[in-house]
Amino acid sequence: MTEYLVIGFIIFGLIVGISVFFLAKKIFTSDANAIIGQAKAKAQAIEYEAQNLLKNEQFKIKEIELELHKKHKEETSRVIREYEHKLSSIQAKEDKMSQKIEREMKFIEEEKQKISDLKNKLLTEQESQNKLHKQYKEAKEKALNTLVEYTGYTKEEAKSLLLKYLEDDLIMQKSNMIRRYEHQAREEAMKKANYIIAQATTRFAGEFANERLINVVNLPNDELKGRIIGKEGRNIKTLENISGVDVIIDDTPGTIILSSFNLYRRAIATKTVELLVEDGRIQPSRIEEVYAKVSSEMEDQILQDGENIILDMGLGYMHPELKKLIGKMKYRASFGQNALGHSIEVANLAGVIAGELGGDEKLARRAGLLHDIGKALTQECGGNHVALGVEVCKRYKEHPVVMNAIMSHHGDEEIASIEAAAVCTADALSAGRPGARREVLESFLKRMQDLERIAMDKIGVKQAYAVNSGKEIRVIVRADLLDDAQSVILARDIAQEVESTLQYPGEIKVNVIRESRAVEFAK
Repeated sequence: MTEYLVIGFIIFGLIVGISVFFLAKKIFTSDANAIIGQAKAKAQAIEYEAQNLLKNEQFKIKEIELELHKKHKEETSRVIREYEHKLSSIQAKEDKMSQKIEREMKFIEEEKQKISDLKNKLLTEQESQNKLHKQYKEAKEKALNTLVEYTGYTKEEAKSLLLKYLEDDLIMQKSNMIRRYEHQAREEAMKKANYIIAQATTRFAGEFANERLINVVNLPNDELKGRIIGKEGRNIKTLENISGVDVIIDDTPGTIILSSFNLYRRAIATKTVELLVEDGRIQPSRIEEVYAKVSSEMEDQILQDGENIILDMGLGYMHPELKKLIGKMKYRASFGQNALGHSIEVANLAGVIAGELGGDEKLARRAGLLHDIGKALTQECGGNHVALGVEVCKRYKEHPVVMNAIMSHHGDEEIASIEAAAVCTADALSAGRPGARREVLESFLKRMQDLERIAMDKIGVKQAYAVNSGKEIRVIVRADLLDDAQSVILARDIAQEVESTLQYPGEIKVNVIRESRAVEFAK
């Protein structure tokens, strides 16, 4: 009985196991089908999304293609317009050149015709002279025979007497002829010179204006005047001490005046004040900071100005130091005439004159621009601007014609070329026209420079500025070399030397400034 029960349980267990197996298999199969269906749905969704992305990208590509096509058309149109513009410009230049060549050819033909006419005239005169010479020989022989027949002289004695008479007569005729031709040559030379000068002055008409001794700075409001002066005048004293200019603040609304004979200092001070006014922070340390920045930028600007002038005049390569000196001449005046403006004017006039005389126009312009280059060094180095100019041009290997022009434009050397002669003529034209120069101003500037030179020659002097129209010399000394007692002695020495060497109206105040600073940074 127990065995039957065990067998029954076993059979029942097998039936239940088989049932569970088939039931689990059915459940697993249904879950797998569901998962496969979901995967297929996701795959379809991804495929649909990919197709949409592909379509969007295709649209974007088409838009980019259209945009590129549009830009290509615009660029092509622009290039075509530039090409047509340049072509028309070249065509205009060619037409102008053709007209010039045609005029020159016409002039050459006219000159050829004149030469031909002159040649024919000379041949005719030669024939006439030959005929006269034959008549002269016949007359001479006849006179000789008559003299022998009636005087009883031998033929040789008669010939000697006749030749002496003819020689005296010919000397007189020759003298008269020389004087006549010299007069004609002088008249022709004068006409030619006047023609060349007229050509030069009409083909170049540069503007000119006399340099002044002041710059005016406009202020947005009068409240800034008090800020520029500062507490107890500290700001204005700092500005005057570091810049060497005289700052004049009066009742004129909205303006202050900067006065100095030195154009370079005045330009730096003017730019410094303009930046301080624009910034609004006006105090001694800020003034010194801005002044140092402007001084550094001014050096770069001077070089840039020189490079622009060389480029505009088409003079080719020039040493950077010479370019810097050319730019610096903008802040130098001679007899009230700006040195750079004068040099540019001389260069252009010299180029025209040299071209009329058959010389090298480019070399003449180069020599004209550099003929007063030494004036950019006279304030710092002192001495004659001609010698300084020759020295600096020789140092940077300039053309010998340039150095000859520098030496000859003040008569220190004989003119050795057409270009140097053109520079000398152009220099006289530029300096000699009405209103170009003022002798009184030059004397004043010379006295101001002498004041500064006397102070700078003393031991321990750091800076010296002649201000207040030459009525004051402001001397800044090195505190590590001179004490207060020595500063007093220095002021007296400078005053005595000024009294003994210079001529001036009124009196000159010698103001010696000694300042000691200790600077440290907390980190």
